[in-house]
Amino acid sequence: MSNTESSLSEQQEIRLEKLQKLRELGVNPYPFEYDVTHHSADILENEDKFISEDDTEDNSHSVSVAGRVMTQRIMGKASFFTIQDSQGTIQIYIRRDDVGVEEYNKVFKKLVDIGDFVGIKGFVFKTRTGETTIHAEEFHFLGKTVRPLPTPKEVENEEGETVTYDAFSDKELRYRQRYVDLVVNTDVKKVFKQRTQMVQAMRNFMNDRGYMEVETPILQPIYGGAAARPFKTHHNALDMDLYLRIANELYLKRLIVGGFDGVYEFSKDFRNEGLSRFHNPEFTQVELYVAYKDYNWMMDFMEEMIEKVALELHGTTKVTVGENEIDFKRPWPRIPMYEAIEKETGFDLAGKSEDEIREIARELSIHVEDEMGKGKLIDEIFGETVEPKLIQPTFITDYPIEMSPLAKKHRSKGGVVERFEAICNGKEIANAFTELNDPVDQRERFEEQARLRTEGDEEAMTVDEDFLKAIEYGMPPTAGIGIGIDRLAMIMTNSDSIRDVLFFPLMRPEKD
Repeated sequence: MSNTESSLSEQQEIRLEKLQKLRELGVNPYPFEYDVTHHSADILENEDKFISEDDTEDNSHSVSVAGRVMTQRIMGKASFFTIQDSQGTIQIYIRRDDVGVEEYNKVFKKLVDIGDFVGIKGFVFKTRTGETTIHAEEFHFLGKTVRPLPTPKEVENEEGETVTYDAFSDKELRYRQRYVDLVVNTDVKKVFKQRTQMVQAMRNFMNDRGYMEVETPILQPIYGGAAARPFKTHHNALDMDLYLRIANELYLKRLIVGGFDGVYEFSKDFRNEGLSRFHNPEFTQVELYVAYKDYNWMMDFMEEMIEKVALELHGTTKVTVGENEIDFKRPWPRIPMYEAIEKETGFDLAGKSEDEIREIARELSIHVEDEMGKGKLIDEIFGETVEPKLIQPTFITDYPIEMSPLAKKHRSKGGVVERFEAICNGKEIANAFTELNDPVDQRERFEEQARLRTEGDEEAMTVDEDFLKAIEYGMPPTAGIGIGIDRLAMIMTNSDSIRDVLFFPLMRPEKD
């Protein structure tokens, strides 16, 4: 056992002894409830409402707060400590003569540790140094911690610089123990609050336009709607294999067939792929489908919605991401895919055969596999040469038909479809089509995907006969889009990794 583990074990043993002493004193270390009337931010932001002008230590506005003990300055008959609740931290002043000798001497001074939950009832005043503080008139023990929190310490070195020791900063440990990360690294909460605010702004934007939020199956007998490998499971009662959805597109389009003009879903999707800074096998996206619209309308819709999200989160359309300032102000550039590739590489891929494109990829030193079809080859070239350079939000439009089995053929250009991807900060954040509603054409595209599967492309789509049946009943002209919530949240919160915007990202098993 390492010295760290030995030290931690000793601290746990001490806390367990304190737990027993609390019980011996008749104090329930884990009571059932506590009446909280205010939170730290309520008090600190509205202190004039709580503090009497003529007497700083007497106020008819009593408060009841609760939270974790985060710092302690234990003195003789009176002490200061801080508690952290869901909104922030606030200082508490506690005196033996107010809360009682036993409560103060035996419980507070000897048995309360950093991280313990306590409840305080009292009044608000300002200390001589001007800090808004709660004067405790009642002290209640609410929860004993038996494992100590990491406690960063700031020390001034010989050069007068402030140095932090024992910070809970190891990223892998933070992701594994998010519950600790949220307690000791308070800025982390801000990221997740902004993520929720972002999702709510998008939801409000779509609701205000009359689109209906729906739910579709996560367990699917046939997976589809994207090019990806699925997770597979088995239903015992029906004795059938099922898949976790990789997208909810085909079910939402079934609802357009059924007569809804606009439906959307914030969905958890699952793709059996590797982990990276931009990929988690379980991720969130919102998909929206609107009848009688096309991809041109959807570009207008998306840039208006994301501009509004930036304004709601930051009060400006400009967002700082790493070293870049990204401006979501409309309109965003719109560049056809072949044109974007030619600009960066000098190669015009339009009309080229699969073999010609494979040879161009090799000339560009891009690694390609023999089983890659034309669409995959073009996607690799675009991903290596163009996508990383698109920092400002940009629409890449008019994708090769081989890359887009669910999109409608372009109305005026041969060999491409009416599709766009929104690229920002070097990564795709959205994918959208003028949806294919021709059942004959759709069947041919599915069959081509089936051929690619037989040639080794594990991410090629499968034939979904029920979806084909649905659009054979007739689907109106429709625009559809999927927006990656996790990647958009990374940009909106200036987060470096997708794991920074997921409460509990998937992690490799811990080694002993």
